[in-house]
Parts: sequence; C-alpha cells; structure tokens
Amino acid sequence: MATIVSTLFISLDGVAEVDPAWHFPYFDERMGAAVGEDYEDVDVLLLGRVTYDSFAGAWPEREAAGGEDAGFAAQLGDVRKLVATRGDQDLGWRNVERTEGDLVEAVRAVAAEPGVEKILVPGSISVVRQLMAAGLLDELRLLVHPIAARHGERLFDEGEPYPLRLVSSEVLPTGVLRLIYAPGELPGEKTYDDIVSDVPHPDA
Repeated sequence: MATIVSTLFISLDGVAEVDPAWHFPYFDERMGAAVGEDYEDVDVLLLGRVTYDSFAGAWPEREAAGGEDAGFAAQLGDVRKLVATRGDQDLGWRNVERTEGDLVEAVRAVAAEPGVEKILVPGSISVVRQLMAAGLLDELRLLVHPIAARHGERLFDEGEPYPLRLVSSEVLPTGVLRLIYAPGELPGEKTYDDIVSDVPHPDA
C-alpha cells in the first residue's frame, strides 16, 4: 500500500487557501528545498479540481518558457496526475486522469497498484479532509507561515477532534515552521482532577 502524503502552505491561524500576498514573502531557498523534498520519489500526484486548474494554468507555460523553474515544471508534467473531479472536460495536460466514482475508493485502488509507493496531495483542502476522515492519510506536512491570514479557507472544519503525532519539526530562516505529522491518539482520558498536581505551585 502506498504512503499518502499531504503537503500544504498554511498560515498561523489555519488558513490553507494560499494568498500570494502572504505566501511569497516567506518563500526562500530553504522553503524551496523543503518543497523539493516533499516531491521526491512521487509516483502519483492527487489533486482537487481547483488545485489542478491552478497547476495546469501555470506549470506547462513555465516549462515551455525554459526559465529557472522549468525543471520543476517538467517534473510536474511528467508525473502521473489523478484529479478529483466530477466533470468530463479535457484536463489539458499530459499524464493526467480523473478519479472514477467515490474518491476514497479510487484512492485506495491507486494506492494498492503495484509500483505505486508514494502519493502526494499538494493543496487540495477538500481532498485532504476526506482522506483524513477515511484514515488514509499517512503524513500531513505543513509549512506554517508566521502570519495570521484572517480570511480564507481553513484546513480543519468543524467536526470531531483529529489527534496528530509530531514526527519532525524545523524552523526555516524566515520563521516558517516545517511540521510533519502522522495520525495519532490522545495521550489518554483526563479531567482537571487528574492534572491538578501538575499545575504550577509558586512559592508562597
């Protein structure tokens, strides 16, 4: 079964709908390296339709232009892309296919294919939520910007708590936190009576 990884740029107040005005000022060489690490050894990119349209509207032209970002653009073009969409229009990029039927079942089927070892989900908030709810997400990789965006779609909507386990953390030069989480569990069931002995006891 393939490892399914989500990678997201996110603000301090949980907004994962990226606004270039607050995102690009924090993007530097180290963040670029972190993004490159997320895309290493990817067999399938899984994208929601909005994220796909953003990618397809930019990266093919950047590849054709042959600029500094052409190599990464070519990498995105070459990789197999699976798009979560109900539409049947031409998706307009190479190596792209649409999901058939239920998203979760489609992802399970692709993850079980021989030779598919890593599925990366860039952005695609709705897709990430569905994978988390189904217990299919193995890693949640966040680049947390030190800014409160104040508006935009947040990653976590209302619902049951979703415990996570911190796998690794890194502070980038711009103050961005690179946090990698895996699904976790609450440390246990406690009430205030259970933790009262851990409350600070200043000297009288």
